[in-house]
Amino acid sequence: MVTSSNVPRLVVAAPSSGSGKTTVATGLMAAFAERGLAVSPHKAGPDYIDPGYHALATGRPGRNLDAFMCGPELVAPLFAHGAAGCDLAVVEGVMGLYDGAAGRGELASTAQVAKLLRAPVVLVVDASSQSRSVAALVHGFASFDPQVRLGGVILNKVGSDRHEVMLREALEEAGMPVLGVLRRAPQVATPSRHLGLVPVAERRGDALAAVAALAAQVREGCDLDALMALARTAPALDCEPWSPVSALTGTRGSAALSGPGRPPAASAAEARGAGVVSPGGRPVVAVAGGAAFTFSYAEHAELLTAAGADVVTFDPLRDEALPEGATGLVIGGGFPEVYAPELSANEPLRGAVAAFAAAGGPVAAECAGLLYLARSLDGKPMCGVLDADARMSERLTLGYREAVAVSDSALAPAGTRLRGHEFHRTVIEPGAGAAPAWGFTHPERRVEGFVQGGVHASYLHTHWAAEPSVALRFVEAAAVRP
Repeated sequence: MVTSSNVPRLVVAAPSSGSGKTTVATGLMAAFAERGLAVSPHKAGPDYIDPGYHALATGRPGRNLDAFMCGPELVAPLFAHGAAGCDLAVVEGVMGLYDGAAGRGELASTAQVAKLLRAPVVLVVDASSQSRSVAALVHGFASFDPQVRLGGVILNKVGSDRHEVMLREALEEAGMPVLGVLRRAPQVATPSRHLGLVPVAERRGDALAAVAALAAQVREGCDLDALMALARTAPALDCEPWSPVSALTGTRGSAALSGPGRPPAASAAEARGAGVVSPGGRPVVAVAGGAAFTFSYAEHAELLTAAGADVVTFDPLRDEALPEGATGLVIGGGFPEVYAPELSANEPLRGAVAAFAAAGGPVAAECAGLLYLARSLDGKPMCGVLDADARMSERLTLGYREAVAVSDSALAPAGTRLRGHEFHRTVIEPGAGAAPAWGFTHPERRVEGFVQGGVHASYLHTHWAAEPSVALRFVEAAAVRP
């Protein structure tokens, strides 16, 4: 059923990366949350790290809106799902306003997301090295695509009162409202390393302080009332909000979907005709977390739950055993290379993961999970599930991928097509096993990853909302205890 979402909303964009989008977006989220508003945080593109700061600022899960991985048709429904019941939604853009998937026009750009959401855009401009030229810059961005509604500018890294006056005069001539002015404030900068900001889970105390400082900076430098008024100009968004249960309806095995009544685990096990189902009739899917494994999309856990699993988390840095009754493992992305000595030192858990995989238990591993399952990482012993060794590299591998499943696995049958994203500074040798996980069809052709027994391990990050049958197939595999 199509419904109207009237949630006020803003898209925070910039002319280029490094202009201060995360600073402003996170500060706005926190400042409005301090006013007692329920703020829904969103991030355009595949990034996992910024949503962690958004969640800290709002107390709600940070959610991604990726038109490449999920398709443009899912952007509005996923937004409506996350923003339901909220007073305001803030969407942080990706790269420059009009930058998207390479060679694909506007696809996956902030501009496309803004148009799909019918949301006004606030442009964050790094004004540190310009004065009157800012008007020409903003005019170009405002006029490039008439369907993108640029509602105002927030000037970042302004050097002095005199500098501010010149910038305001120029933008007044251009007819563009100035909604905020932020001075240079290195004390609230968040630390970065080889893949971007340091995740919240690794510096929670400092991250809380940084978010509070960002809120204060935005509160003092921005016209929050004017920004809220702009957000309220967004027209109603007519779409059916995404739902994990509805998304699974009609997929293979949909009779086993979880609802308010019985979960599907018993039915799935009976269909297989063998195996022992976890206590309570629900398979237990253990999801790696903690400081080393911080990359996840909120919809994955929601889909696993809707498919009938009990989702529990474990920390490979601290826990010496898998969660009790675990019948499936999901080991997502993160920074195992930063914690290789500590992960290696946790021999009991490494042994438990290896034993689980050897018994045929379903394991879905992405990027960091791939490295953790390897024989070694930077010379440190890992789980040894895969006959492969990983190490840090000087080369950044980054970009969207179009992929097809090469081998039948606990995630997908061979031939399944998905879009995903690679983002890492490590290499694994060999790069693919005897039964590869994926064959990339664009932008380059190669095979990648490993399928062996119940294990599916790959560098490719995927968004399961694009292909919900992945979650259902995995839960069905987990319904039978290895």
